[in-house]
Amino acid sequence: MNFAAIKEAAQGYQKDMTSFLRRMVAIPGESTHEEGKIKVAAEEMRRLGFDKVEIDPMGNLLGYMGSGKTLIAFDGHIDTVGVGERGNWNFDPYEGYEDEETIGGRGTSDQEGGIVSAVYGAKIMKDLGLLSDKYTVLVTATVQEEDCDGLCWQYIVNEDKVRPEFVVITEPTDGNIYRGQRGRMEIRVEVKGVSCHGSAPERGDNAIYKMADILQEVRALNDKLHHDDFLGKGTLAVSEIFFSSPSRCAVADGCAISIDRRLTNGETYQSALEEIRQLPAVKKYGAEVSMYKYDRPSYKNLSYPTDCFFPTWVIPEDHPATEAMVESYKGMYGEPLVDKWTFSTNGVSIMGRFGIPCIGFGPGKEAQAHAPNEKTWKEDLVRCAAVYAALPAIYCENK
Repeated sequence: MNFAAIKEAAQGYQKDMTSFLRRMVAIPGESTHEEGKIKVAAEEMRRLGFDKVEIDPMGNLLGYMGSGKTLIAFDGHIDTVGVGERGNWNFDPYEGYEDEETIGGRGTSDQEGGIVSAVYGAKIMKDLGLLSDKYTVLVTATVQEEDCDGLCWQYIVNEDKVRPEFVVITEPTDGNIYRGQRGRMEIRVEVKGVSCHGSAPERGDNAIYKMADILQEVRALNDKLHHDDFLGKGTLAVSEIFFSSPSRCAVADGCAISIDRRLTNGETYQSALEEIRQLPAVKKYGAEVSMYKYDRPSYKNLSYPTDCFFPTWVIPEDHPATEAMVESYKGMYGEPLVDKWTFSTNGVSIMGRFGIPCIGFGPGKEAQAHAPNEKTWKEDLVRCAAVYAALPAIYCENK
């Protein structure tokens, strides 16, 4: 493996990668509105000589390079969150900016930079003759991750019938290699009351007061959740609250909350639901505890309903995919730190649901995700493209 030649080739593509990333960032593309970005990425794949470029019925972009038996995928989601409060941005989030070191704009770290590095990593494989009859590389630009992590890969595996031997998750890793993440789920708790005129509240049964008791117990539950030595503890946070009432002059007859529940090793969606159901106030008021479902149509108007449950996953340190990633990194950049994500990725389906091994390495920083003034680093794009280019050959040689 000529690591020096790979590094040189990646460095030579820095300007091209910067241009590609800025073209994608310039197009707004929140979940279910990714079509413009997908077209830009597909055009770049074709321009760089990918052997096959397809857009599936959901709207995911799949670009193939090579013709070998072993399929190795590099996944990046192309959708972004919104910009939030515009006043918190020091520059236009879609026009973005670049200087000698960084590129700014919504989606630079989370996570279109990963798509850029994967596309050019595959290009470097082709340029340097690293492709062999042993493997085919698949680069995906997937949709709706911000809305529903891993839904895109449920479709790719179940409907497109594509099942890689392993997948590189290109979400930002702060320059490290990540081998797992906590899972998550979205829980709804709903309690009923009886409305009456607000001038005589004793005639009714205030659902908001009931929920107030439940909220205190939910808050306390967070401190008691299970802790895992690698992934850390499970957590929960109340993220939304709703009510129903005939008017502002009436007692509320309904109240509901949403809970963002992060699941660590040893926790299941069943156990998480049961913990809430067993809270004294939940039992006292007969509150209904359920899991949300997601069925929002993609930009191609395809609906693929699923439970809002996103499983935990961890790949062993001695797995061939982990070892190949570490070897690829060490060959060019020294000893890496192998760690974990704080947030969630498409790995919840790829490995969490389907058992397809995942290993994480991507440009940018976790702290930039969903934040105003989001940026990534040009050197990160180069490093990731170089490591990606070496990885498949090392993996196939070692296995």
